[in-house]
Amino acid sequence: MTIQMRALLVHLFTATGAVFAMLAMLAAVEAKWDLMFLWLVVAFFVDGIDGPLARRFDVKTNAPEFDGVLLDLIIDYLTYVFIPAFALFKSGLMDGWSGWVMIIIVTFASAMYFADTRMKTKDNSFSGFPGCFNMLVLVLFALSPSWWLCLIIVTALSITMFLPIKFVHPVRTERWRLITLPMALAWTVFAGWAAWVDFHPESWAHWGLVITSIYLVLAGAAQQLTEPRQ
Repeated sequence: MTIQMRALLVHLFTATGAVFAMLAMLAAVEAKWDLMFLWLVVAFFVDGIDGPLARRFDVKTNAPEFDGVLLDLIIDYLTYVFIPAFALFKSGLMDGWSGWVMIIIVTFASAMYFADTRMKTKDNSFSGFPGCFNMLVLVLFALSPSWWLCLIIVTALSITMFLPIKFVHPVRTERWRLITLPMALAWTVFAGWAAWVDFHPESWAHWGLVITSIYLVLAGAAQQLTEPRQ
């Protein structure tokens, strides 16, 4: 198989995320939240490994007919933002006026962030919260906090999208990667586990989600605070 064919296969692999997004949306419309999140976890897994594959086979050079970055952003907006926001609104965790506020904040802020050319820092971290509302909403489903706490968390993270606060990229941020990458993989396992048991309140997966989520949210800021001064 030629290198050009392998690069094209990477693009096709990335595009499967759109299929998983549709399957997740169909489940969400029928209020099958566990199934929806299982499909989103699959899409999250695809998103986590297509980047390293794209760099390995140099898709920009060997399959330039397709824009892998644009393809990835389109799918990410669906799976990271649009479907999770819909689920949070329709599930009842944030209904009424709070749900409408959440929908407007999340979709608008994320659209602007995804188009921001400054979203990546020099060390390949994210500048601002990278719009991973799929991860946030899954944790909210698992813990079922009050609507006002959901609104505070959603609003706070939306604001940090446009603040100079670092958030680690699990694969590309080299500093602490030996910890960050296993944490991200563990989060994926705990997320799949929680969805598989339909977010049973006594599932140990919830504790795993909380611990790994706290690390992934705060690691970038901790690195930023401990960076040596130039």
